[in-house]
Amino acid sequence: MSLRVRLTWLYTSLMGGLILSLGLAVYSMVRVDLVYNIDILLERTANDIIHNARIDAAGNLDLVNLRTLNLTENLLIQVWGRDGRLLASSENARQFTNSIDLIEAQAVHPAYRDNYIGTLHLRVLSVPLVVNQRKIGLLQVGTNLNLVEQTQRSLLNVLIITALVAMVLAGLISWLIIGHALAPLEMITRVATNITAADDLSRRISLSAPTHDEVGQLIQAFNQTLSRLEHLFTAQRRFLTDVSHELRTPLTVIKGNVGLMRHVHSVDEESLLSIENEVDRLTRLVGDLLLLAQAESGKIPLDMQPVELDTLLFEVFQQMRILAGDHLQVKLVEIDQLKVTGDRDRLKQVLLNLGGNAIKYTPAGGSIQIGLYRSGNQARVVISDSGTGISAEDLPHIFERFYRSEKSRTRSHEDGGFGLGLSIAYWIVRQHDGRIEVDSKEGQGTTFCIWLPLSTK
Repeated sequence: MSLRVRLTWLYTSLMGGLILSLGLAVYSMVRVDLVYNIDILLERTANDIIHNARIDAAGNLDLVNLRTLNLTENLLIQVWGRDGRLLASSENARQFTNSIDLIEAQAVHPAYRDNYIGTLHLRVLSVPLVVNQRKIGLLQVGTNLNLVEQTQRSLLNVLIITALVAMVLAGLISWLIIGHALAPLEMITRVATNITAADDLSRRISLSAPTHDEVGQLIQAFNQTLSRLEHLFTAQRRFLTDVSHELRTPLTVIKGNVGLMRHVHSVDEESLLSIENEVDRLTRLVGDLLLLAQAESGKIPLDMQPVELDTLLFEVFQQMRILAGDHLQVKLVEIDQLKVTGDRDRLKQVLLNLGGNAIKYTPAGGSIQIGLYRSGNQARVVISDSGTGISAEDLPHIFERFYRSEKSRTRSHEDGGFGLGLSIAYWIVRQHDGRIEVDSKEGQGTTFCIWLPLSTK
């Protein structure tokens, strides 16, 4: 059963239940009101009769002629003596030889009761006639309730017909309104099915509903999800392509060197060194891939401890000077004594990675500057170089794994691409509640800036 059918059935049932409840309330109120008016009529008639009654010298009941009273034709009146003898009755009650309410014939207090005589339904008021605490007779006034029952039956028929018509109209209107409301959902289902069938994540759902509407918000969220999925799948395809490229190069070198040694039937020391370098390169690549996979799955625990950032940065500075040798000038321009909370080894990995990139992409004779500054409640680490820089097109993507611009794909491994180091650095900084920024101009150098919250301990 579709959602539209279920909702229509639900709303129709609720409408039917509401109308049924209101109908029962109206039906009950009408009956109570009619019976109440009849009881008032019976009481008023009984009071008129009693008011015109007389007691003779012997203490017996002496009634005036009932014909002289202005009585309603629908009323049945019987007056019984204390000996159980019928003293008087109305013309329309002459057909009844027995009491019109035998159960209340011995009543000691006025009492109303519904009574059936054959098919005749009566409402009877029985009033004991008492003089000086002595019962001298019984007055019974009744009326036919057939008219009340007919009125109730007519009302019930009207309520049933009204309820059925209202439920049909409610069902039809609900079907149309719900169909209009669910139309975007059907479109979403249709588009999602087409996307699955065609494997085309570039399609989007047209936003025809208001943005503040729940369905409109759902469409926006669905389109955003499609955009993210498209971006992820595109990045995944590019990632697989780049990994294949990264792996193919060292494997090709290894295979070529092995083939050369087999061809010449001798071990070439230079070829062995080349193979060793390529194996080291593959080892680093696989290690970085495993590290990123573990990072994304949350399986890398960080040993968060107070870290003296100035001491750590000085160690990195010393290592960078050794790596740069005499080709580059590495300067420590300023360093504040600052402490952060983090994993010392991972933070050092980030700094060495950025420093290694600065050395790698800065030509001989260039310079690299390192600084540590306090900025409010944050520490700011700056590593800048005078190297080749990064183009404006590549700058937004440098933290993506194996990102390569189109022109870098034609370059050698040393010149093209950003590998995995910056992706790992970006993840580590984010895990320390920090951020990493980059500013670069092609041909003028690059500046990396790391922001980390200062330790409160």
